[in-house]
Amino acid sequence: MIPEWMRDVDSSPCRCDAATAGKKSFVQKTLDTIFAFLQETFDTEKLSHKNGLLQSLDPRVKMISILTLIFALSVTRDARILAAVYILEMLLCAASLIGVGFFIKRVWLFIPLFTLVISIPMLFNVFLPGDPLFQVAYLGENASIGPIMLPESIYITAQGTNAALVFTLRVVVSVSAVVLLFLTTPQATLFKSLRSIGVPKLYVLTLEMAYRYIFLLTDLIREVYIAKRARTIRSRSMREEQKWVGGRIGYILIRSLAISEKVHMAMVSRGFDGDVRIMQDFRLKAADYLFALSAFSISVILVLISQNIIRI
Repeated sequence: MIPEWMRDVDSSPCRCDAATAGKKSFVQKTLDTIFAFLQETFDTEKLSHKNGLLQSLDPRVKMISILTLIFALSVTRDARILAAVYILEMLLCAASLIGVGFFIKRVWLFIPLFTLVISIPMLFNVFLPGDPLFQVAYLGENASIGPIMLPESIYITAQGTNAALVFTLRVVVSVSAVVLLFLTTPQATLFKSLRSIGVPKLYVLTLEMAYRYIFLLTDLIREVYIAKRARTIRSRSMREEQKWVGGRIGYILIRSLAISEKVHMAMVSRGFDGDVRIMQDFRLKAADYLFALSAFSISVILVLISQNIIRI
């Protein structure tokens, strides 16, 4: 039987504020962000199946070559060389049929979070003495912060600017190389490549299960939120929404543990023993040897330049 209060119909004009009528709760905004991430993940998986240059190479060769290049980049201290390698990565991106704008955005969106905060202090003579380029502030004599003595003037140094530029470029080029590997290699193939080059089974299994549970837990969160919305007949305050989220965290944790047990038992019952098995067989071609030789040669040259054995 329908209660009387649900039979009442308010036919008067809506008194909603036009500025807040379409406003989403923080839970809805979070879910929208999560679903956007999942959609981007699916789009990324499509890129790995294109007929591009890097997609046609053996995944083991790509992985070993990129790891070798990253090691060489970690000891490179010349900004010009790092910029040249970054341009080479852009060319590989275009040859792999990946949008250069999409690739740059995917790398540079999170680069400032890890590099700019660290590299900005390098600019100033307080942390890295050097030749002055631009004076920021004049503190006067005997300036200090507690027991820490400060210089008479704070300025940006040439050596600090170069160090910050090299550090940022090194991170950008290394991250770009890893992103190229992930964009051009399917997930299952990548995990099998890790096993084929000797990575222990436990590490590969942990990575694979973590990757799969991202999607399982996201789907569980979506189901819980849709069930909540289906049973809600009035909007609630931010504090009430936060209490609901806090209560659901424990519930989702219990559900996730139960799901993990069921999924693992289902996998074991189908013969899973921790190794990644796919239909694709890895076979080296002439292009793989050429790419590996090129990457190894570039890496050796970068190391020799960093040790001043080769001068440019």
